Amino acid sequence: MCCYRIRLVNLVFGMLAALSLPAVAEYPDKPIRLIVPSAPGGSPDVLMRALAQQLSLQMGVPFVIDNKPGGSYVIGTTDLVRSPADGYTLAYGNVVSLATNRALISNVPYDVDKDLTLISNALKVVNLMIVNNNLPVKNVSELIAYAKKNPGKIAFASDGNGTTAHLGVELFKSMTQTYMLHVPYRAATAAMTDLIGGNIQLMMVNTPVSGPQAQAGRVRALGISSAQRSPTYPDVPAIADSVPGFEVVAWGGLIGPANLPKDIVVRLNTEVRKALASAAVRDRFKALGAETDPSSPEEFRELARRETLKWEKVVKVSGAKID
Repeated sequence: MCCYRIRLVNLVFGMLAALSLPAVAEYPDKPIRLIVPSAPGGSPDVLMRALAQQLSLQMGVPFVIDNKPGGSYVIGTTDLVRSPADGYTLAYGNVVSLATNRALISNVPYDVDKDLTLISNALKVVNLMIVNNNLPVKNVSELIAYAKKNPGKIAFASDGNGTTAHLGVELFKSMTQTYMLHVPYRAATAAMTDLIGGNIQLMMVNTPVSGPQAQAGRVRALGISSAQRSPTYPDVPAIADSVPGFEVVAWGGLIGPANLPKDIVVRLNTEVRKALASAAVRDRFKALGAETDPSSPEEFRELARRETLKWEKVVKVSGAKID
């Protein structure tokens, strides 16, 4: 009986102790802020909103897009680095913030390897080379000939220093021995307005932004930056048809601050993969000219490393710099 009473007392105290402990909330239990380091309406913003909507449905909490443009993605990425590593502040990380900045900027205020957790790549997208309708060229070969006869008279726009819209044209210039003037903008939408209006003559920007304008006839598409012609734009030849070996592919995915707990990384990677496999996201990406491209955290980091080496060579050969 004595032993029974002791066990009963221990059981009661154990239950009381358990009741007194605070409940451990399961992640996530509140809205998640998703920093997009570019302006609303651009390719990253449009694509991340599609992914965020699906993630919200799957995980049961809102994903709130926070646009922080400027500084070649540095402003938004630095905000992420300074955020708590609790899974409630994430960001879009791409070829700019994770690769080309390291080649172009000597004092990037964050270290990709030490200050960021790479969760999963999400997409890849190619660029269309488009020109103002009044520019007297109909294809890439004519563009090269015109640029050589008129060095410096073609101004090309980008959605920021270090983007594929910038370095893609720098690569093109280097491979064709032409000279065109770079005009960086804070947002692709503003650059597109000036291209249509004739203030600038050329862009090579992601298909989610350039495709609809070309299909509507507001600008003329000369070529696509993939190695082969794209089934989404079957009438647009690959730039590589005229410039052998030319290829530019943009990519991006989900990142977090350093020291993000492993269980949260695994959960988010699983949810991103599930979202990208859904018909809603897949179809939306396809309509925007992008492909879903999930990865493991390790694969994502290797992609960033490999692309850094690639663009370092482009920067060195072309002489590209932050304007």
